[in-house]
Amino acid sequence: MDWNILFFLNSALLGVGLAMDAFSVSLANGLNEPLMRKRKMAGIAGVFAFFQAAMPMLGWVCVHTVVNYFRAFEKAIPFIALGLLALIGIKMIIEGVRKKEEAAPALGLGTLLIQGVATSIDALSVGFTIASYAWLPALVASLAIAAVTFILCFIGVFLGKKFGTRLAGKANIIGGIILIAIGLEIFITGILGL
Repeated sequence: MDWNILFFLNSALLGVGLAMDAFSVSLANGLNEPLMRKRKMAGIAGVFAFFQAAMPMLGWVCVHTVVNYFRAFEKAIPFIALGLLALIGIKMIIEGVRKKEEAAPALGLGTLLIQGVATSIDALSVGFTIASYAWLPALVASLAIAAVTFILCFIGVFLGKKFGTRLAGKANIIGGIILIAIGLEIFITGILGL
């Protein structure tokens, strides 16, 4: 394994690809809570970055230990992601319809953790991609993915906040629709193997 610019570029590009779902959910979170402070924005980005780093490493460990169990679980990934994101999205839409004049509730830690798992669960399969790496390069690649995810998710929350103040009462509904759409995208690409 060579520690060259191509290794880091590939890791960063892998991070961009993996972070797109988390970016979109971050955008929805910003839409949902337009008065969010920067500390919470960084916390949201940090949760997504953590899961985007942990899942490839977990996949790497699975490849090197319990690969047969992981392959059986891999088929359930699209269903799990769709279920989790649809559940959160439907909840947001219902809250948006019921509470037209009230401020949207703040994003809770439980919901954020579910979002983190749902948007990063497909990153488990990246463990197969980096399976030929030794432990340290796999960790460095995962940390590069986390760094890219953090930056993109922070930008997503920031953009969501900016647009959220302009969309006021519709932000919850739009955010819920975005989450459901992401869940469907993960489901369809997972099932079709795209």
